[in-house]
Amino acid sequence: MTPSPVRADGRLLAALGLAGAAVAVLTIGALHLLAASTVDPIRRTISEYALGDHGWLFDVGVLALAAGAAAVLVALVRTGRVRVLSPAVLLYGVGVLGLVLVVAFEKTNWAVGPSLSGTIHRWSSLLVFVALPLAVLLMGRALRARWVAALGAGTLAWMAAILAGIPLGPVLGRPWWQVWPLGLMERGLALTLVAAVVALGVWTVRQQPAATITA
Repeated sequence: MTPSPVRADGRLLAALGLAGAAVAVLTIGALHLLAASTVDPIRRTISEYALGDHGWLFDVGVLALAAGAAAVLVALVRTGRVRVLSPAVLLYGVGVLGLVLVVAFEKTNWAVGPSLSGTIHRWSSLLVFVALPLAVLLMGRALRARWVAALGAGTLAWMAAILAGIPLGPVLGRPWWQVWPLGLMERGLALTLVAAVVALGVWTVRQQPAATITA
């Protein structure tokens, strides 16, 4: 049986989304090797790579993830799996926008001092790490895709643990970003988020078109 155009388009878009996620993993992974002597992966956040000699790789990786995540979303809409006007899609779109803003506004270089760009970068990162996994969790539950929902929830759990450092900091007598090995935890968070987007893309590739859901 010849696949319908809708099904074929959806699969192609989802496959492009998976390719974008793969590019993100490869480029950011390469930065861990190229900048091993200047960025401590245990204490320093991933955005620190954008300030180094190979910062363009960071930009490529994050934008590739944004494009890939967007392609997966369009595939879900194209195949009738999600409604365009729904909370999950709105949150997902905010998360993708956050990824673009993370690149557009560079992280603060604390050797120079605080900046407006750095403030926007920080809040954009928060948008990414809250809105996108929450959207994936909602979609996963609506689609009955357990692994998708679990990875969305796992990403939010990482974020909750990191934010717990804010109230714990004064109790322990240290800055909140020193309560945990922030760099290591953020890398766990980012990896789980990429895995969630990949799981959603894989689920989309494997499915038949279906009636619209309310996610």
